[in-house]
Amino acid sequence: MNDFVIPYQQLRQFAIDVFLKMDCPKYEANLAADVLLNADLRGIDSHGVARLSGYVRLWEAKRINSRPAISVVHETPSTAVVDGDQGLGLVVAPKAMEIAIEKAEKVGTGWVAVKNSNHFGIAGHHAMMALGHDMIGMAMTNASPLVAPTFSVERLLGTNPICVAIPAGKQPAFVADFATTTAANGKLEILQRKNQEAPEGWIQKKDGSVSTNANELKEGGALVPLGSDREHGSHKGFCLGAWVDIFSAVLSGANYGPWVPPFVSFLAPPADPVGDGIGHFFGAMRVDAFRPVDDFKKHMDTWITRFRSAKTVEGQDRLIIPGDPERESEKERMISGIPLNPKVAQDLKELGVKFNVEF
Repeated sequence: MNDFVIPYQQLRQFAIDVFLKMDCPKYEANLAADVLLNADLRGIDSHGVARLSGYVRLWEAKRINSRPAISVVHETPSTAVVDGDQGLGLVVAPKAMEIAIEKAEKVGTGWVAVKNSNHFGIAGHHAMMALGHDMIGMAMTNASPLVAPTFSVERLLGTNPICVAIPAGKQPAFVADFATTTAANGKLEILQRKNQEAPEGWIQKKDGSVSTNANELKEGGALVPLGSDREHGSHKGFCLGAWVDIFSAVLSGANYGPWVPPFVSFLAPPADPVGDGIGHFFGAMRVDAFRPVDDFKKHMDTWITRFRSAKTVEGQDRLIIPGDPERESEKERMISGIPLNPKVAQDLKELGVKFNVEF
């Protein structure tokens, strides 16, 4: 079946209306919709409106507070710990990043750890908030335990994404946004909707052997760290995922490792939590805390231009700078609309009927 193509503004308004039906204040409904739709615009369909019904189900299960009292519970001039009060991560994360930016404006850098939050969408949205302030932005989060560390069959880590956004001058910003697993769980969900197999190196069976079944997680299998196996560097992917987990949760007081609450509402959170909710970590660094902004941007342009001109392998016309595919997708989809898998479109249509919101 062909994808449905929906204009951006129409899909954004639908998301806003659904968040309003969840009793989110108007400003926060708009904020959450912007974070969600940014994923679709940037071609990261696994984290866009395809997840909207998941947030609704968590809210119905009383695991999301639609009117959180987000607060700073500890801080220094350059750091803070934020309690998200079980709010939508789509709302908690941008507010935490704003605090990091405010601190960086005052003292050069700002670092914010978050606890008691939920799934925050794409890390790129939050890290990129720093770009307009001539700052480097960082964002990371832990997530539902679906990943088996190297040599393990236990699911102990999440896909735990990392993003860094670095401003440039005439060139577009450098934006590296990636999971610390070979593939994010959302990529599996897309394959499931299309009834396709997964490439080797994405998942393993419950006994640790290789699988290409996109539904393997339902059979007790696990995602694998970036690198897929020890010989290809999965121990490095495990280290990256562990780093994100510790910065996001051990540092903030959120749940970590196997205690992170699942995104799916039909699975209850662990009965023996070690912290509060899901954790995030954000950073903002003023470029001029290191060198003059114009100098830095000039050299970033030189860096990007030189890498763009790299000699490529046969069949590849150019080297891709991190952020290029997403930026090109955003430009194209803002004009032509956002494609939705038929199963996602049907899911949203059912949400519309449920809340009496036109889709």
